[in-house]
Amino acid sequence: MSLGPIDDLYREVILDHHRHPRGRQPLADPDVTAEGRNPSCGDEVTLQLNFDGDRISAVGVDARGCAISTSSGSMLADLIEGMTVAEAEKVADAFRGILHGGELPADLDLGDLEALQGVQKFPVRVKCAILPWVTMLDAIIAHKQGRAPRPVSTEGVNASGAPMDVNVKERDA
Repeated sequence: MSLGPIDDLYREVILDHHRHPRGRQPLADPDVTAEGRNPSCGDEVTLQLNFDGDRISAVGVDARGCAISTSSGSMLADLIEGMTVAEAEKVADAFRGILHGGELPADLDLGDLEALQGVQKFPVRVKCAILPWVTMLDAIIAHKQGRAPRPVSTEGVNASGAPMDVNVKERDA
């Protein structure tokens, strides 16, 4: 049952990203590789990033699992390549906020990622949509701190959808 033309459009955007994921090619020599898992759903993501200074110069995302998770990973690859780390963190924070009932900041264009806004109506699916993004945040933090990323799990998230160990204080370290 369709809820209207906009829902049909969003459904098509999500299915396109699921069927034809962007950023699927692994990077030849990534600066950081991070793993994320959603045990309750079986979703898995391997995320690779290359940096050029404070800019994300290349993204590789291998998301396996449900359409929401693979689409979110594909949208991440499409959106963040070429962004600064701060811009990518801002998008991740805005997306997490939206999935928990917040409003899209007026100064931010999420592109195809906006198609996943409706996931907030299905709390069990929020973890699927957030998985690539929290994996990216931990990869960025690990890169800043010069350490290997820890495996991320959506089972250990706080009320805002952030992994318990991925927080703003660590980002600034």
